[in-house]
Amino acid sequence: MATARMTAADLDAFLRVELPHVFNDDLAIEHADGRTCRVRQRFRQSMLRPGGTISGPTLMTLADLAMYVVLLSAIGPVGLAVTTNLNINFLRKGAPGKDVLAAARLLKLGKRLAVGEVNLLSGNSPDPIAHVTATYSIPNT
Repeated sequence: MATARMTAADLDAFLRVELPHVFNDDLAIEHADGRTCRVRQRFRQSMLRPGGTISGPTLMTLADLAMYVVLLSAIGPVGLAVTTNLNINFLRKGAPGKDVLAAARLLKLGKRLAVGEVNLLSGNSPDPIAHVTATYSIPNT
């Protein structure tokens, strides 16, 4: 995999236009280099499910977004790249009041498919709260 085709700033601008209903001020792309990325979801009360843990839909959305970010950082602004598979393993409870970090990396980047993994972290803990594998389909450009 080569150098990044989109920087964190490029990705931020692109996603604010293309996905304004998902990408908002609660999300920040902290790093993207064409192979890896880190996306922060700032904590808000609506992320919690009964029992005071971070909800599954919140974690799945963040993981899918992080995979999209790392892929676009590698291939450029291909808005029609889509998720074809996402598998998530919930490992431990996400702490209420803490931001959630998604650390994604591409495992394989082909002409039509990309495979990656995302570790979701709560606050400053090094122990993942979830592990995700995902596959994206890349359209003809």
